[in-house]
Amino acid sequence: MFRKILYPTDFSEPARKALDYVKKLREAGSEEIVILHVVEKGIVEAYEEAFAWAGKDVVAETEKLDEELIEKAKKQMEEDVKELEGLGFSVKKHITIGSPWEEILKVAESEDVSLIVMGSHGCGRLSCELEKLIGSTTENVVRHAKKSVLVVR
Repeated sequence: MFRKILYPTDFSEPARKALDYVKKLREAGSEEIVILHVVEKGIVEAYEEAFAWAGKDVVAETEKLDEELIEKAKKQMEEDVKELEGLGFSVKKHITIGSPWEEILKVAESEDVSLIVMGSHGCGRLSCELEKLIGSTTENVVRHAKKSVLVVR
């Protein structure tokens, strides 16, 4: 039924809870997991302004920051990849820069997933304490997705 699953993660606690559900879907016949982390473009843009204000080469500094954030995400993903592969899943990794909800929808379509499994909220630009009930990324994914979405609280 849900052969291929998209698991977007920001490495927050709600995302970790969603991963527990992803693991359980192996018993229901799920075969492939696409793990996605999106480096939020707004965060990178905030640093661009700081680099410009400090008189630094904005392009070079931004590229360096992008590389650092992508490398950090790759390292954070590795444990999850090993665990999922150990359960018998085939795993693909995607790391992009952009608007999280838009990138989630793009990957869901391009990978033709059966299901998106995500936490109810994460740690976006607002702190976790400010994001009540359901985060704006999750809300936008649910609102605009053409695929089924499982939201884990």
